[in-house]
Amino acid sequence: MSEKVLKIAFVMPWYGEKAPGGAESEARRTMKRLATAGYEVEVLTTCIRDFHANWSRNHYRAGVSEEGGLVVRRFPVKRRNKPLFDRINFKFMQRQAVTAEEEVTWLDNLFICPELYHYMGAHAADYIFFFIPYMFPSTVYGCQIAPERSVVVPCLHDEGYLYSRMQKIALAKPRVLLFHARSEMRLAELVVGDVSGQDRLVIGGGIETVLDFVPDGGRFREKYDLVDRPFVLYVGRKEETKNVPLLLKHWQAYVEKTGSSAELIFIGPDELRIPDELKGSVRDLGFVSLQDKWDGYAAADVLCQPSVNESFSIVMMESWVAGTPVLVNGHCAVTREFCVEAQGGLYFTNKEEFAGALEYLWSRPEIGAQMGRNGRAFVEKHYHWDVVLAQYEAVIQRLQAELGEST
Repeated sequence: MSEKVLKIAFVMPWYGEKAPGGAESEARRTMKRLATAGYEVEVLTTCIRDFHANWSRNHYRAGVSEEGGLVVRRFPVKRRNKPLFDRINFKFMQRQAVTAEEEVTWLDNLFICPELYHYMGAHAADYIFFFIPYMFPSTVYGCQIAPERSVVVPCLHDEGYLYSRMQKIALAKPRVLLFHARSEMRLAELVVGDVSGQDRLVIGGGIETVLDFVPDGGRFREKYDLVDRPFVLYVGRKEETKNVPLLLKHWQAYVEKTGSSAELIFIGPDELRIPDELKGSVRDLGFVSLQDKWDGYAAADVLCQPSVNESFSIVMMESWVAGTPVLVNGHCAVTREFCVEAQGGLYFTNKEEFAGALEYLWSRPEIGAQMGRNGRAFVEKHYHWDVVLAQYEAVIQRLQAELGEST
């Protein structure tokens, strides 16, 4: 009798072809690659629109649909107690003490989706489950339904939520944990400790290294009147959680001290409030075309990633693919580790180091160019889709064999 071939299900808080967020984007690309490789892949998710939506509102209709070539099963959410959630969430964000009872209340009012867990329990024998990211109830509760067939891609940050009792318990349950960087895995080892029978692997995320077009930095500089001006590029959401206010603060200190004619260019969603004193040296281009984004990567003297809450950073990898060095926050272990290992950029921990890094790169363009080349070689070696997909397939095939033997 032949072994039953299991479906692959990615369990996520929300899903959409254009849903913002690094974890969502990574999962979407990974699923499509696995589907192309011949696996039967499904999405199990809620009816919530995305991270920025009302988590009590069912934006999508519950049921099964096909979206972008994938089967998507959506389950309705119930009304939550947001004021109660917000009070406890504030304590987490401030790293204040949270009781065990408050932890459960917080998680149960993040979003409420019992039908998702009922479906998983009833159909567990049909699937290998991948959960992403770690902190949501879809992962915390979901990975405990059938832990022997569960893989968690946690996307860990050193934040208050990670140290809660419920998160530690949940992260100890699944058969496999997949990480983006060694520093992320070390964080898990520190918080969760050793778990007998659990595999922990550093895989990372797949990056497109061959594009359908050629990035043209000259075209970007012509289009946005940057022909004779050096510039720093930021790509992503313009949020406090991404440390955008810190970037603006360091940039202002740099411009005021040096009188530089350089510009800081922003690309991405959300509105950026530019202080009056920076309106001559900071520009927000908002959403741009894919061609323009990659032209921007190629044109920039350096990409800045100021966030400390990164488990991978796709924009950092894309900048390297375009041959551009990066400047990252030294307080983020993951991006700092990538910079050092790849020799693809510099890091800062204060405004003086930020300014010094820019002056170094602008005064030594040949070194910046070499850093960009080093970064591209690093991505090709570790995060080319062929490399990442082979590791995902190895995990799937091992679990398929183990589960086949146990039936």
